[in-house]
Amino acid sequence: MENRFNMQHVQPEGYKAMFGLEVYLQKSALSKTHKELIKLRASQINGCAYCLDMHSKDAIKLGESIQRIVLLDAWKETNLYTEQERIVLELTEAVTLIHQGGISDELYQKAEAALGKEYVAQVIMMIVTINAWNRIAISTHLQPGE
Repeated sequence: MENRFNMQHVQPEGYKAMFGLEVYLQKSALSKTHKELIKLRASQINGCAYCLDMHSKDAIKLGESIQRIVLLDAWKETNLYTEQERIVLELTEAVTLIHQGGISDELYQKAEAALGKEYVAQVIMMIVTINAWNRIAISTHLQPGE
């Protein structure tokens, strides 16, 4: 599969705007673990090899275990993730698969009770952002390690 083009070079202003979201998210209250779990889980769902490669390496550098990364696709079947992480992962799936019903009232209420409204808003912004990056990487055929 050949790369199509480098979005950063073809649309530098659009790319710069996307990085504005990254700057916002770096300053957010989101834990580094939550950020990487969101990026990895959304990228798994979307099938983005480029982002899976990048964010698995980033997660390992931050101290994430190989076991938790490998089992992330089956997070519901293991007790390796905290209750907060499970809520973050459930939100990630709901927003990434928005066409399947979105965030249910039950999930939203559970998330707000556990994380607070501000944190939930930041989680949603992180999910939206990685989904956008996934779509850029997949549509331009970015390859892992580039």
